[in-house]
Amino acid sequence: MSKNEALALLKDKRQKCIVYTRVMGYHRPVESFNVGKTGEHKQRKQFTEC
Repeated sequence: MSKNEALALLKDKRQKCIVYTRVMGYHRPVESFNVGKTGEHKQRKQFTEC
């Protein structure tokens, strides 16, 4: 099996991942955001708490 065949097999097994974020006190999927809110979400800084 070549590398391309292995990658094609993996793509067939993939599933869509829905990312949720907290907005105004409740969780909402990022894919349902309008253009402005999508831009705001991309500008957010991610952090890890110690």
